[in-house]
Amino acid sequence: MLAYLRGTPAMLTQPIRLLRGYSRAALRADLIAGASVGVVLLPQSLAFSLLAGLPPTMGIYAAIVASVIGALWGSSSHLHSGPTNTASILTLSVLLPIAAPGSPTFIAAAGLIAVMAGIIRLLMGLARLGVLVNFVSDSVAVGFTAGAGILIMSNQIEPMFGLTLQNTSSILATLRFTVLQISQTHVPSLLLGLGMTSLLLLLPRLQRKLPAVLISVVIGGGISWGLGMESLGVKVLGELPHRLPPMAALPVLNIALIGQLANGALALAIIGLVEAVAIARAVSSHSRQRLDSNQEFVGQGLANIAAGLFSGYPCSGSFNRSALSYQSGAQTGFGNVYSGIFVLVAMFVLAPLISHLPRPVLAGTLVVTAYSMIDRHAMTRIWRGARGDSVIMLITLVATLALPLQFAVMIGVLMSLGYYLLKTSAPRVLAVLPDASFRHWAYQPGKPGCPQLAVVDLLGDLYFGAANHVEDSLYDMLMRNSQQRFLMLRMHSVQQCDISGIRALENILRICKDRGGGMFLVRVREPVQRVMRSSGFIELLGRDHILNEDEAMDNLFHHVLDPAICIYECEQRIFRECQDLPKRILAIGAIIPEGWGPPPPVPELSARDLWAQLRSATPPLVVDVREPREYRLGHIPEAQLIPLPNILGGPSELPHDRAIILVCRSGRRSVRATAHLVAQGHVNISILKGGMLAWEAASLLEAVEV
Repeated sequence: MLAYLRGTPAMLTQPIRLLRGYSRAALRADLIAGASVGVVLLPQSLAFSLLAGLPPTMGIYAAIVASVIGALWGSSSHLHSGPTNTASILTLSVLLPIAAPGSPTFIAAAGLIAVMAGIIRLLMGLARLGVLVNFVSDSVAVGFTAGAGILIMSNQIEPMFGLTLQNTSSILATLRFTVLQISQTHVPSLLLGLGMTSLLLLLPRLQRKLPAVLISVVIGGGISWGLGMESLGVKVLGELPHRLPPMAALPVLNIALIGQLANGALALAIIGLVEAVAIARAVSSHSRQRLDSNQEFVGQGLANIAAGLFSGYPCSGSFNRSALSYQSGAQTGFGNVYSGIFVLVAMFVLAPLISHLPRPVLAGTLVVTAYSMIDRHAMTRIWRGARGDSVIMLITLVATLALPLQFAVMIGVLMSLGYYLLKTSAPRVLAVLPDASFRHWAYQPGKPGCPQLAVVDLLGDLYFGAANHVEDSLYDMLMRNSQQRFLMLRMHSVQQCDISGIRALENILRICKDRGGGMFLVRVREPVQRVMRSSGFIELLGRDHILNEDEAMDNLFHHVLDPAICIYECEQRIFRECQDLPKRILAIGAIIPEGWGPPPPVPELSARDLWAQLRSATPPLVVDVREPREYRLGHIPEAQLIPLPNILGGPSELPHDRAIILVCRSGRRSVRATAHLVAQGHVNISILKGGMLAWEAASLLEAVEV
């Protein structure tokens, strides 16, 4: 919390950082870009305010104020704030149930809801909720960019062809109406628009540093004036307002109205933020600028608050003006500041000239700008990449063309979020084996594994969304290898773990214990260990079961795994520690078939009971079925060494009239020897429960030998 509070002044003093190091070269580039964007901003602000059911002057005032404030307090050098198609449509839809369009209540509510939406955006930025836009993936940005570019080009058909089309948000309807009215094309408008498009495409080929948009607009306007094209029916911008943006008298004490606007203000705030940041990211993919989403939230919030206070209405980021700012060579956010100042100056100085600027000239400018922002190279890369990314890009593109922009962006964001949840809820669970150098672990599906130990990489977090997938994957892995009793989990990729993940690990641990084995963990990160300690899982697992990876295999091989299985059953030399083991598979032959079934029920004797019987008057015969090397390292003094291969290799020479206790390391070899001896007629046979491991654990090895 303190860190957030300390960072708040820095977010509110963004203009100071923007001014530091501002160069003369940047000033020149920004002035040219600002004039280019300002020429487009003027007619758009007029058109969008009419679309929202508001007076044209509100669009002009919103354009001036929002472009300046949004640029000064935002982080993007090219995101242009002001009236937009989406914000205008949303404003109209929210206010229609409250008042009639154009009425004083409607106008006052438009300013009030701009302030309310701005406050929500500002608070979200100060609360560092910019992380929410991380779910606007590159696939969404590229798909949205391409779709918006196509929409912008389709929206210029009317002024380019000099037609009067019905208002529609569907590109198919626009094309249908165009085809129906194509015979009414105004040829002077079409020629002027096509000429502007050709000029914009030609100028960068001659000299890339030329302000192509500004030069083209001036030339187009001059041609129109020189040929008297306005008198031929070419549509022009029209008259502009002649006063500074006044302070609005907002009904801030009208609690009832505020309550009616609350839901709409929240929708405007969230959808506007997602749209603005999506546009900023789309442009930054070309400019390579790093964005601060929290700062962008602050900029959008202050821009809307200022627009509402100074007789404007809700604003957002404009795709075509942002793209034009980038194409025109803007180097800093001051380019967009100058666009607002240009509109302000134009109202007083250039109004007579700009009012006669032909609309086909601006249409040609927007067509070229929109086409240039359809990143075909990026679309091809995404299409050839992951299937999920290509599907998200395609659906976002189609939604942008078929639905209102706010819904298209939300669909893309929800799909990105769903795709993220899908991937994180199904982390890879891979059984790994040492590579040829025994230095690294690798996924080698074609290579046989160890019959005793499964080593598994968990490549993802163990949170509630992924716990079931991880548990099911580990369970299936253990079921496919029914003889594996031990599991070693490599958890270096597990950054987070919650109680659901702990429960999944407990269930897998229970399966391993039921098989007479256990589970071991390596490379467990401290935050995960903290959860394991607080939940009691480490006590259940055993503190000695969290191993150092460099020593884990040596520890498991010499103290946990059954060497008899390595010697008698496994033909592989999987681990480094296996390399020097003798393999006696052929000596046993078919006597120990592969896939030895579940052990038969055998009487077991605890270590304490055996110790007591050895001290009795009629002690049993203790037969140690381990290998000579194991026997020499430590054994029960009364035990007779008969390795398991010798017992299984021929008729038994053990007495039938004496109690026999079979001993091995853990009990597994004793069970097999018992099954063989029972088949030969021995009846009074038991095994030492837990083998020599249990004997040593009971501290009886030293007690007997003393």
